[in-house]
Amino acid sequence: MSTRGVLLVLSGPGGVGKSTVVSELRNFENFYFSVSATTRRPRANEIDGVAYHFVSEDSFQQMIEKGEFLEWAEFAGAKYGTPRMPVVEALESGKNVLLEIEIQGARQVKRTMPEAVMVFLAPPSLEELESRIVNRGTDSPERVAARLALAHEELAAAGEFDHIVTNHRVEDVVEALVSLATSVKGK
Repeated sequence: MSTRGVLLVLSGPGGVGKSTVVSELRNFENFYFSVSATTRRPRANEIDGVAYHFVSEDSFQQMIEKGEFLEWAEFAGAKYGTPRMPVVEALESGKNVLLEIEIQGARQVKRTMPEAVMVFLAPPSLEELESRIVNRGTDSPERVAARLALAHEELAAAGEFDHIVTNHRVEDVVEALVSLATSVKGK
């Protein structure tokens, strides 16, 4: 029996429900959720250190050069990264760590920490995913089209993951992730 926590990397197409799953998993005290660093400006409701660690371009670049990220990427004109030390400390303390990141970042984490358990969150169907993206009502028609095109690319990467969990019901996904962490930890 290992007392070290399990690193779960949750990825999947936009609109599949990753954030909702993470929100539900926050009710489990044996899970740690990392706070990403970003160079983008905070939104009105975001608190530094809670939503993100908001840092300057220079600071972010220094963090890259010092190897302080498990993964990082540039998206929509800003950089985002997962700080390594808080994740390592949580794992060593016995907590399971869930990283909710996009596919490029998931690949980087797997290279950096091969013991990471990669979980792809899949939609019940392509039609359901398209409906969720369109019905969000937060994006322009051009942005919806871009999100749908990206979702098709992301779905094609599912085979790179250790486990594929289909999001029929959030409760079932949460149960599957908790069960997975428990079974890996028990090995």
